[in-house]
Amino acid sequence: MSSLEVWIIIILVVGVIASNLAALKYSAKFKLPQFGQHDKEKQLKSDITQPPNEADGNETQTTDKSSNQSK
Repeated sequence: MSSLEVWIIIILVVGVIASNLAALKYSAKFKLPQFGQHDKEKQLKSDITQPPNEADGNETQTTDKSSNQSK
């Protein structure tokens, strides 16, 4: 292997490492929701917005199926 090929490989490796570090630093700014926390919020919202007479879900499931078949 010539010295030019060695330098190209070294530069490529250093470039990959630098780009990975830059991507890691950039993505560290984002906040992700904790596991399980999103499910609890979703369940609370659905309980509040859903009327009590449709709590069993039978009516909504049958209407959803018929609307999907018509499409």
